[in-house]
Amino acid sequence: MSKIPYTGKSQQARQGQTTQNVPADPLAPAENLPSENPLLEDPDALAARLVESENFVRNNRNLLLGLLALVVLAVVGAFGFYTWRNSQDAKAQASMFRAVNYWEADSLNKAVKGDGKAPGLTTVANEYGNTKAGNLANFYAGVAALKQSKYKEALDYLEDFSSDDYLVQSRAYALMGDAQMEMNKPKEAADLYAKAAVHNANEYFSPGYLLKEATAREVAGDTEGAIKAYDRIINEYPTAQEVAEARQYKAKLEK
Repeated sequence: MSKIPYTGKSQQARQGQTTQNVPADPLAPAENLPSENPLLEDPDALAARLVESENFVRNNRNLLLGLLALVVLAVVGAFGFYTWRNSQDAKAQASMFRAVNYWEADSLNKAVKGDGKAPGLTTVANEYGNTKAGNLANFYAGVAALKQSKYKEALDYLEDFSSDDYLVQSRAYALMGDAQMEMNKPKEAADLYAKAAVHNANEYFSPGYLLKEATAREVAGDTEGAIKAYDRIINEYPTAQEVAEARQYKAKLEK
């Protein structure tokens, strides 16, 4: 029995293949065989290639050093900025600790302006606004100003606040709407309430924001817009406690 392994090719198929000359002497170089690494087998070609590389480096030495310097500066600068920002955030948190305690105790003047020993929220927000703590100080300062009936100031601080927490950001939009309403700008207030309602819409807070939007649109004389806001509460949040009010107010507008 033949010990030749099965290759899956017929004799006719093998006849169509190109044959390569293999020397009888296994130590002799094969003829017409493609080389996988021609540079390694041709020292002259390899030497020429190395010379070209050396010439390129030599001719572009200043450019290459400049690019390397830029990369190093970028890495060092990024690391330095990250370290500096973290240290600034730590300072901001330490600075606003007592102010937040005053804010929670409803001692708003001390919370906002400081107590003579520790800085207030406005100082933290202005000096460390590019940090997380400084950003949060804007929110606290905005709420405090709103409670003190300083509506334009409250709006300014809340506009400077931003959060990745969708619920907190929605709350900020709603508070900005409250400030606009107090400044007798119901159209602007309604738009902010609508923004709060759709920002991470949910059944717990969105119906309340929509109810505020509808009320603001009524004050602005936008009856159609108010009805649409009431309809959203009724249709999108049928189990919300605001549904009863929405039905009642909508019915009055449609008379």
